[in-house]
Amino acid sequence: MTLFDLALKNIRRNMKSYSLYIGSMVFSILIYFTFVTLKYSDDMFAEAGGSKLISTLMNLSSVMLVIFVAIFIAYSNSFFMKKRKKEIGLYSLLGVRKKQIGFLLFFENMVIGLFSLIVGILLGFLASKGILAILIQLMGLTIVSSFTLSGEAIRQTLLIFMIIFFLTSLQGYFVIYKFKLIDLFNAEKKGEALPKAKAIAAIFGVVMIGTGYFLASADLFTSNAWKMLGISTPLVIVLLVIAGTYLLFHSVTVFVLTKLKNNEQFAWRGLNLMTVSQMLYRIRGNAKTLTLIAILSATTITAGGAVFGLYYNIGKDVGKSAPNTFMWQGNSVNMQSDGILYNENIGVKNSDLTIYSNTYNYAFITLSQYNKIASLQGKELLELLGNNSYVIDAFYDERFSQDYTGGKMEVGKQIFTIQDFTTEAMFNTPTVFVVAVVTDEAYAAIEGEELTYQIVKMEDEKNQLAVSEKIRKEIGDTDTFSSYPEMYQLMVQSFGALLFAGSFLGLVFLMAMGSVIYFKMITEAEEDRSKYEVLFKMGVSEKEMKKTIRAQVGLIFGIPLVLGILHSVFALKLFSTLLSMNIVTPVLMWIAVYSAIYGVYYVLTVSYFNKVIRQNL
Repeated sequence: MTLFDLALKNIRRNMKSYSLYIGSMVFSILIYFTFVTLKYSDDMFAEAGGSKLISTLMNLSSVMLVIFVAIFIAYSNSFFMKKRKKEIGLYSLLGVRKKQIGFLLFFENMVIGLFSLIVGILLGFLASKGILAILIQLMGLTIVSSFTLSGEAIRQTLLIFMIIFFLTSLQGYFVIYKFKLIDLFNAEKKGEALPKAKAIAAIFGVVMIGTGYFLASADLFTSNAWKMLGISTPLVIVLLVIAGTYLLFHSVTVFVLTKLKNNEQFAWRGLNLMTVSQMLYRIRGNAKTLTLIAILSATTITAGGAVFGLYYNIGKDVGKSAPNTFMWQGNSVNMQSDGILYNENIGVKNSDLTIYSNTYNYAFITLSQYNKIASLQGKELLELLGNNSYVIDAFYDERFSQDYTGGKMEVGKQIFTIQDFTTEAMFNTPTVFVVAVVTDEAYAAIEGEELTYQIVKMEDEKNQLAVSEKIRKEIGDTDTFSSYPEMYQLMVQSFGALLFAGSFLGLVFLMAMGSVIYFKMITEAEEDRSKYEVLFKMGVSEKEMKKTIRAQVGLIFGIPLVLGILHSVFALKLFSTLLSMNIVTPVLMWIAVYSAIYGVYYVLTVSYFNKVIRQNL
């Protein structure tokens, strides 16, 4: 039997252990191949107006994916090597030379990699039409996706992943040279360095995370801490949370579990003592891994929740800045389209004015025109007397803007008192920025040329691109034209592409993280099998053993997930405050989907853990 034959036999024998690992790699290759294929999609670029958005986004996503997959494969290989060190030691004991053992491991890794690569590309080709259809739907495009195989995408995918698999296979080749024979046989008995939990470290962990949360919750425009730390504040928050998370797994959870273990009333109930003792070892020995998973979970949930929040609120955001379907200054257009709710012309005077010693350029309109448009838009009518005025400023923010109410506006020789103001736009802000409403008599006295603007409101406005293009042709090239459907389509394309890339990258990260925990727990299940055999002989029922297994695996899966969600909640709070956007609903939806997929890995791990334990019972 050749080394290659032996490598194939070992792969078949360990296929169950490798299944999730191979599945994660196949999915990663599938997504990478799809991203690269999209980059060479001429139909997509033509429909998206020749924009480089998709190409740039897919390139960045591909680079991130390659880096992450390379780390994941290298990390996973270390688990498999630890699990197989006894087997490697046996080969050496039987007289197989180190070079041959190294080649055996090299062949195994390369075969697994090549198999994953071929399956990933084939599935990527078959799934590309469906995945492309998802992107087209998210971006609001109307093209029919073509089902073509890109030769350039195949070459690029083969080259990148062959390099990754070759380098990680070398990792297996050199493992035999790193350890003595006695170390290989005792590998399963050796755990990671287990530092003892100290109260001071536990306190520091809680304080660091608490400080990071405090900074993330503070208003970045008014907080003294943000002013003191400046642009380095986000970096400080990230470093505090990462360090605090590590100390939490390293010391805080160990401190809590130790207290539970020493609590006789709790410890001597059922198998609680064994469960807590096992968890002490698991948490301490896996502190770095659990920290990494918690941080990656937080990053994935935060990035995905933020992008989904932006995509979810596109209609509202566009509506805030473009309450009218169309608005422009200049040539009047005779609108003949169906579904017009109103079509009005308004007169506007632009003039410089002084408020609180600052000079601004405002657009002035009459009270009668305001009330006419307000009535059409279903808003309350306004009453003004004398030289009182009313300001419409959609970009007003109380954190760094001066309160308008009671302020004085100097316009030429006239002085207006601001009666009140609103942040709800009545006119499209790209066309008319800040508006001041004054009485008809005061308006007539304002010096300056009156400009005519046309505003149109239509039903189903996000689907009125054809009307928008017709208006553009009639009015010619002008910077004053603002179109709700064009703004909506641009944002849908941008955020849709981001959501597409972020969702699939997040799914790859999630599968890799779930696989890492699965590998560790299954490896530890095989190490603990003898302990459960003793318990079974002592009369402990399978039901009790399953309960303690669910608890152990649940804590290993649950703590990083809960901590990751908690981290992301504060990060997303900062994001929503920065953009003054309510993203609670999309974030909860994102977290629910993420947790559900993560839960599948928990169920699979518990099932296989039970299967390993019951083998000799």
